[in-house]
Amino acid sequence: MAEPAAAGVSSLPREVREQLAELELELSEGDITQKGYEKKRAKLLAPYVPQTQGADPALQKESRTQMPVPSAAPASAAAASSSSSSKFHRARSGGARDERYRSDIHTEAVQAALAKHKEQKMALPMPTKRRSTFVQSPADACTPPDTSSASEDEGSLRRQAALSAALHQSLQNAESWINRSIQGSSTSSSASSTLSHGEGKGTSGSLADVFANTRIESFSVPPDVTATTSSSSSSSTRPAAIDLPPSGIVKGMHKGSNRSSLMDTADGVPVSSRVSTKIQQLLNTLKRPKRPPLKEFFVDDFEEIVEVPQPDPNQPKPEGRQMTPVKGEPLGVVCNWPPALEAALQRWGTTQAKCPCLTALDVTGKPVYTLTYGKLWSRSLKLAYTLLNKLGTKNEPVLKPGDRVALVYPNNDPVMFMVAFYGCLLAEVIPVPIEDAGGQQIGFLLGSCGIALALTTEVCLKGLPKTQNGEIVQFKGWPRLKWVVTDSKYLSKSPKDWQPNISAAGTEPAYIEYKTSKEGSVMGVTVSRVAMLSHCQALSQACNYSEGETIVNVLDFKKDAGLWHGILTNVMNKLHTISVPYSVMKTCPLSWVQRVHAHKAKVALVKCRDLHWAMMAHRDQRDVTLSSLRMLIVTDGANPWSVSSCDAFLSLFQSHGLKPEAICPCATSPEAMTIAIRRPGVPGAPLPGRAILSMNGLSFGVIRVNTEDKNSALTVQDVGHVMPGGMMCIVKPDGPPQLCKTDEIGEICVSSRAGGMMYYGLAGVTKNTFEVIPVTSAGSPVGEVPFVRSGLLGFVGPGSLVFVVGKMDGLLTVSGRRHNADDIVATGLAVESIKTVYRGRIAVFSVSVFYDERIVVVAEQRPDASEEDSFQWMSRVLQAIDSIHQVGVYCLALVPANTLPKTPLGGIHISQTKQHFLEGSLHPCNILMCPHTCVTNLPKPRQKQPGVGPASVMVGNLVAGKRIAQASGRDLGQIEDNDLVKKHQFLTEVLQWRAQATPDHPLFLLLNAKGTTVCTATCLQLHKKAERIASVLCDKGHLNAGDNVVLLYPPGIELISAFYGCLYAGCVPVTVRPPHAQSLSATLPTVRMIVEVSKAACILTTQTLMRLLRSREAAAAVDVKTWPTIIDTDDLPRKRLSQIYKPPTPEMLAYLDFSVSTTGMLTGVKMSHAAVSGLCRAIKLQCELYSSRQIAICLDPYCGLGFVLWCLCSVYSGHQSILIPPMELESNLFLWLSTVSQYKIRDTFCSYSVMELCTKGLGNQVEMLKARGINLSCVRTCVVVAEERPRVSLTHSFSKLFKDIGLSSRAVSTTFGSRVNVAICLQGTSGPDPTTVYVDLKSLRHDRVRLVERGAPQSLLLSESGKILPGVKVVIVNPETKGPLGDSHLGEIWVNSPHTASGYYTIYDNETLQADHFNTRLSFGDAAQTLWARTGYLGFVRRTELTAASGERHDALYVVGALDETLELRGLRYHPIDIETSVSRTHRSIAECAVFTWTNLLVVVVELCGCEQEALDLVPLVTNVVLEEHYLIVGVVVVVDPGVIPINSRGEKQRMHLRDSFLADQLDPIYVAYNM
Repeated sequence: MAEPAAAGVSSLPREVREQLAELELELSEGDITQKGYEKKRAKLLAPYVPQTQGADPALQKESRTQMPVPSAAPASAAAASSSSSSKFHRARSGGARDERYRSDIHTEAVQAALAKHKEQKMALPMPTKRRSTFVQSPADACTPPDTSSASEDEGSLRRQAALSAALHQSLQNAESWINRSIQGSSTSSSASSTLSHGEGKGTSGSLADVFANTRIESFSVPPDVTATTSSSSSSSTRPAAIDLPPSGIVKGMHKGSNRSSLMDTADGVPVSSRVSTKIQQLLNTLKRPKRPPLKEFFVDDFEEIVEVPQPDPNQPKPEGRQMTPVKGEPLGVVCNWPPALEAALQRWGTTQAKCPCLTALDVTGKPVYTLTYGKLWSRSLKLAYTLLNKLGTKNEPVLKPGDRVALVYPNNDPVMFMVAFYGCLLAEVIPVPIEDAGGQQIGFLLGSCGIALALTTEVCLKGLPKTQNGEIVQFKGWPRLKWVVTDSKYLSKSPKDWQPNISAAGTEPAYIEYKTSKEGSVMGVTVSRVAMLSHCQALSQACNYSEGETIVNVLDFKKDAGLWHGILTNVMNKLHTISVPYSVMKTCPLSWVQRVHAHKAKVALVKCRDLHWAMMAHRDQRDVTLSSLRMLIVTDGANPWSVSSCDAFLSLFQSHGLKPEAICPCATSPEAMTIAIRRPGVPGAPLPGRAILSMNGLSFGVIRVNTEDKNSALTVQDVGHVMPGGMMCIVKPDGPPQLCKTDEIGEICVSSRAGGMMYYGLAGVTKNTFEVIPVTSAGSPVGEVPFVRSGLLGFVGPGSLVFVVGKMDGLLTVSGRRHNADDIVATGLAVESIKTVYRGRIAVFSVSVFYDERIVVVAEQRPDASEEDSFQWMSRVLQAIDSIHQVGVYCLALVPANTLPKTPLGGIHISQTKQHFLEGSLHPCNILMCPHTCVTNLPKPRQKQPGVGPASVMVGNLVAGKRIAQASGRDLGQIEDNDLVKKHQFLTEVLQWRAQATPDHPLFLLLNAKGTTVCTATCLQLHKKAERIASVLCDKGHLNAGDNVVLLYPPGIELISAFYGCLYAGCVPVTVRPPHAQSLSATLPTVRMIVEVSKAACILTTQTLMRLLRSREAAAAVDVKTWPTIIDTDDLPRKRLSQIYKPPTPEMLAYLDFSVSTTGMLTGVKMSHAAVSGLCRAIKLQCELYSSRQIAICLDPYCGLGFVLWCLCSVYSGHQSILIPPMELESNLFLWLSTVSQYKIRDTFCSYSVMELCTKGLGNQVEMLKARGINLSCVRTCVVVAEERPRVSLTHSFSKLFKDIGLSSRAVSTTFGSRVNVAICLQGTSGPDPTTVYVDLKSLRHDRVRLVERGAPQSLLLSESGKILPGVKVVIVNPETKGPLGDSHLGEIWVNSPHTASGYYTIYDNETLQADHFNTRLSFGDAAQTLWARTGYLGFVRRTELTAASGERHDALYVVGALDETLELRGLRYHPIDIETSVSRTHRSIAECAVFTWTNLLVVVVELCGCEQEALDLVPLVTNVVLEEHYLIVGVVVVVDPGVIPINSRGEKQRMHLRDSFLADQLDPIYVAYNM
């Protein structure tokens, strides 16, 4: 093991190197202890080791002692010990071999690459994880010590052995990379927070400097009249509605002390917060330039078509001539070769009956049964006879020749399988060997092959799952099968005169071998009888088999080389096969070596995995000899990484008699069968050479000998020559089968009599694979002979040697370059994976995201791996792959040990893993996404063009014949109104008049959760109660006219009485939502703030709330000593008011409306008496309200239109309002709908929260609603009161769900209001139904409206927000130039109406803001100089084909979203709701989602309603969908508990509060992923 900073052993003097070699030998022979070895070695090296500076001496020591003690090889270390021990022997064995072929070469490359990265200082922020999450599942207790199931086919363990040998050598202390980068990184505090989840010690104010103020304001926001920044930690159960105290940028007021407590970072976030440190780290990481040069970007066109990056002009191109097909040697004619394989069986079975054919082993590896040729013949004969004659009746046999039969046999019973296989051949039915029963994909194979019968053993049948009545379960996706047991006792002996029909081999099918495609579907490759025979002949000739030889087979005997050599060629040559099952290998990895030794076997069939296991266990067996082996056939020799396993095995076992020339790699595929095999060599002849290829060249499909950069080299060994009688060519892997040039990599195609015929039952796919006629570059075919595509990538080298560099199935094509999944797995394993990766189990595949393939690496994590180790391994793997393969990894995930889907022999099932990844069921325990580095094909950020002046826009519209986008409601002047109401300018006068004219007319009815009336108010009762409250205000409160009074009441009639009481006394009421007793700390500060900001002289409330305001709990949240006078109105004295106040002018202030916006701004607006009357009148006309009507209201009565409907409209119009407090619905979901049904209500008003509660809670109880007699056919309008874009999907699902109880599809509509005007649109009773349009999302981002058809990609459904109220005019304006826009153009909605608020209520009147928001003029084109109010919402007006009440064509207003909520990213404007909608669709466990930006990073917060294991599944899904649908890269994904995203009373998400809580680290997230 090299010392941490040793200069590399090669540079030491020769005698020191010899002494070191001697030492290693002593250690490996056991002549010296590990400790002694370390000591002596350190002494030898001391003079040559420069002292490492700054590294922790303990760490140096640790890295030196990483080599495990040889005698005990615990699971974690066995791979290391074995590979290192192989190194000790090398000193003796192969002195002559070239140093560069050492198996460690790739590891050294990886180390070098990582070392290079160390110089680049960067610290990746480590994901934050809640500690309780992801308790690792203990790894399978029963897995054998360290051998296991690594990847069967992927052979990752062998690579691990090869690669880990030098790991310890050159990976210095593990932490150094991260530590070093941190010490040098700009944020000093990140060190502690990255490696341990400690708190950072405080940054320099760098954040503040970089991003002084991140809010992008395209128009100025209303003043936030607050100063507190206490962000609430919202409780996990979301109280019905909490308006959290705002904490944003403070505008319009200055509160000295409070402000200074915050360091001036962006948006006032305390800088010591851990999150911001990590985000800063992330930003530092992302500031480093991406690899692709700028020309690979492309301009973001309006239509936006993503282009493929242009190829690099410097990329290597093939320069050789076009290859010519390569022929194998002719197939020799041997006189005694049988005419068919069945004839060979007959011959040996009758003449050599005593000769052994197949030996099976028991669980301990001891021979348990030997099948002789005589027995095989007689038992196969019995089975053939039974199959043909005993299964059905004579007239209706179950099987006919040519039928397909499934063979279901366990991997440890080769004898029964062999009998069944030959029994089928003799009966002329087609065997289809399959793996263990149950796989759905296998069902597809059985179905496509038309299989109705399955053969199996008695033991196996007993093990199958049964139904209650004893029948075998019908597996998912399987056809109905008849099961037949083939144990001898169940078979009938054939009569003397019965003989099977053995004809000469022809093209009829012999058997079907299954294969799994890259996508995971299982197909059957049909092999004809003649192909089966020719293949056996070719193998016999190539391997030089002679009669009676013994071969040891460790492979699966049901398919591939295990079947071809161990079952078929075996019988042709009268060989004796010893079959070593996989289960034995798991318990005794050396068993196959012992079998070779015991039986003096001449040939062994293995995979690299088996070589690897034998090396691990070889210490247990010193006295085995492999000198009898003339061929060690390595059947996955085609894997480029097999070379290191072969080398290591040879160096270890050469001393046990293994001859170097006996190692014979071969290449096979289900379609082309054996493609090439290295022939057994002559002793002493030079071993074949290796190809050392440039990885960069390979990625462009070109063969280049690697000279310049040895880090990115791939060393491959040949797999020998083409098979006898075969012909091979290399064709381009994609497109038409054009022959490659000699220095080009392509797909290997083979033409011979020995190969598959077709995929059974799949004619289309068959043609492309089995009937390929290669063409020249000019397109003319090369000969007539069809070739078969093998699915292997490679080339033919010098001397016609075949080299394979990968599989088509493992091909990852990223940005036009080809990478091999196996190569990437090897690189991952070379990064000190022993501490982190469980048994070398790594899967690599690609997923298609945003018009390119993206590489995903998934590994199983060891149960004992620490978070830090894992994260560090992940970061290093990213760098190693980046350096060596020059490709970025999109996602790297670690899953708990033993959780990846397995193939039947324990390998990783890649296609299933990919499927789990894409559907979010992989359940990783660690994940790292790198979209910022990988995704290089995003459109260029939009550069805003210098604005065209408003005049030009106007002229342009006129020229184009487009009208200016404006719309208006009916004209108030023309509508006759009730004269009595007209007389009264003030609401107080209307109430007095009603109290006299209709004293007993009921105005209000309040219901409780049970639906019973708890309180009513007639006109007279309300008037009397208001008088008494007014007199209390004058007497107790000593208030003067114009003083502000805060009303703190639960939703109900008391609130209404108090409101009119204030008006009677001449005070200005301010309605405020009472604090929530369970979450005072969150809700009381908002109350306190409104009291302060409104300068209230007094608070009116109930006794209960009064006690709460003065309680000890309240004192903990706010200063209770400074409350103004608090008056409770529960017991009022019966005292008459001397006189009712009458305002001198209608412009006087009537009430203040305070509300917290979704961006966290608290704004109060002033409503005059004139505006109140105007608003009530407009609503009365629109909804046709009069005294005989009843309406039901389920809304919060504290602000906006909700307050107006609850408190004002009934008094004005005289209709009866049935009041349903929304919080009562939580205890009785039926309340609202049953009230509407019971009172036969025609018009009802609700909020989105109420509608959502009913949709989610009652969606599956419609039958119960029917049973309760609830009927909604009476409803004419059901109006959702909102200040946002209509939530079409929610209103649609509500309509659809309750259609069955009579709700009309036309009833549901929405309103639209804003702070400057609480009611701009409301559907009302007359006029056309709300219209919907589909607009293109991409255009919206460019501030354009493009209408598209339903179902168009990237389309968004928008609905009209109700009809514009009478007297209201709207115009669409460009927010920057303030010029009017044309029809169907996106702009800010401006409004003019008698009921617009008269301004913001602030402490010092900020005149400029008032003028800008409430009294602003168009910059052009308005001769009347109308005064407009700016709503702050984006939308457009579109003239429809419908006719309005006035007889004109109807102009529809569509609201797109609030301007101050939009996110400006990449120069485009995004509405959070669009991104959130996409995210919510991606996984069933996402309950809610909210997005915001921080320092140009997009942060996505998702609420997880599933189990915590699913948390990390969401990270890639969220990243993918936002990239695919919005062309944005997510910076941070935060997974939280349900109820964490704060929602206000209107059901709107409070994204800014969420942002502040996130930055202040108050969310207690389950997981935070920082995307690189």
